[in-house]
Amino acid sequence: MAYPSTDETLQLLSELVSIPSPSGNTNEVISFVEKYLQEHHVETKRNRKGGLIATIKGKDDYNHRMLTAHVDTLGAIVKEIKPTGRLKLDLIGGFKYNSIEGEYCEIETSIGKKYTGTILMHQTSVHVYKDAGKAERNQENMEVRLDEVVHNSEDVRALGIEVGDFVSFDPRVQITPSGFIKSRHLDDKASVAILLSLIKQIKLEKLELPYTTHFLISNNEEIGYGGNSNITPETVEYLAVDMGAIGDGQSTDEFTVSICVKDASGPYHFELRKKLVQLAIDNEIGYKLDIYPYYGSDASAAIRSGHDIVHGLVGPGIDSSHAFERTHKSSIENTAKLLYHYVQSEMVNI
Repeated sequence: MAYPSTDETLQLLSELVSIPSPSGNTNEVISFVEKYLQEHHVETKRNRKGGLIATIKGKDDYNHRMLTAHVDTLGAIVKEIKPTGRLKLDLIGGFKYNSIEGEYCEIETSIGKKYTGTILMHQTSVHVYKDAGKAERNQENMEVRLDEVVHNSEDVRALGIEVGDFVSFDPRVQITPSGFIKSRHLDDKASVAILLSLIKQIKLEKLELPYTTHFLISNNEEIGYGGNSNITPETVEYLAVDMGAIGDGQSTDEFTVSICVKDASGPYHFELRKKLVQLAIDNEIGYKLDIYPYYGSDASAAIRSGHDIVHGLVGPGIDSSHAFERTHKSSIENTAKLLYHYVQSEMVNI
């Protein structure tokens, strides 16, 4: 037995977070994942929504499993080109404007041209604006300052920038000597990296899985419907791999795998949850049970869309979710170990 390489997983993570992929504009990162899987001789197909499904046949082809993680991220879209040549934004995903104040960003036009900029308050200069510190961080007051010589909206449109162009945020990924990973978009590219490393390890060891297992790399989770389709009728268990949320009253930390008991959609399947806990105990894997009060996953989206499945949710603990995110390599390792044992285990509901 050999667990997936943590160093390779972290390298993959760094590459994934560096590929812009706000919900609605994920083709580049899906192509990256598709190429990676094809290089490891894994059968893949794209769904009509633009997500990717990888399948590994198992001993039992009548009962299937599905694991999912999402590559789409928070981002923004150009709402308005202001007369000053600055851009007004509309947010993609659930986060607050204060979490992107001062962030470097990239604007991609409909024909693929890319420009850089900075997201700022209109009233940023304390030498000019008396209310610079008190003004509300909202759509009205925040704007993108383009790194181009523009004086008005006509200059901006001459660059090819238009309403509807996607805006992505600089991930600023760093891996510290102490083992912390700091980056935007650890939600959920940390989990995608873990799944890709798991698939590679299955292939390297030539493991025969007990059940045919699908890996859905979804691309619309941040807007609520990434993992709610392309679930085979044979699928019994559906496990979302997504971040564990850290904060006051939470058990989740940056060092263990978080096993979700309940989120805003309600409780996850009790028997599957107990099974995941037992796998962690049996294999000396650090874990925490937790409830995420303002959270939904691909698994909860699948349940809401009417699929008759056993659903669960696990993932690495992520600090400051949907903002300045951080986790530790030990949380990546514990999540990878739990998934390694899970895909080789018996189902709870056959």
